[in-house]
Amino acid sequence: MNARGALGRYGEDLAARLLTEAGMDVLERNWRCRAGEIDIVARDGDALVVCEVKTRRAGAFEHPMQAVTPAKAERLRRLAGIWLDRHGGPPPGGVRIDLVGVVLPGRGAPVTEHVRGMA
Repeated sequence: MNARGALGRYGEDLAARLLTEAGMDVLERNWRCRAGEIDIVARDGDALVVCEVKTRRAGAFEHPMQAVTPAKAERLRRLAGIWLDRHGGPPPGGVRIDLVGVVLPGRGAPVTEHVRGMA
C-alpha cells in the first residue's frame, strides 16, 4: 500500500471508530461496485448511512470538507441506490449521506468532523 492509501485507510479507521462511538453500527467498509466505492455503510437507528471519508494532512491546500463536490455528492447518491437495490431496499428510517473529515496535524491527535446529511 502506498502512503496515500495508508493515509486514507487510517482516516477510515478513525471515522469508523467515531461512528461506532456515536452509536452507529458499521455494516460495511470499502463497498465496491462498477460505479464506484462507498467508504462506510452504517446503520443509525432505523436509518441507513452512506459515509464518505476524506483525510488530509494539516496544511494541505484543501480542507477535507471541501473535497465533496456536487458531482461527488451525486455519485454517492447513485451508489447508495445501488447498495439498497442489492441489499433489500431502503430501511424505514430512510437513507442519509454523511461526511467525516479527518485532519492529521504535524503533532498531536487527529481532528475529526462529522457532518450528518451533507448530500
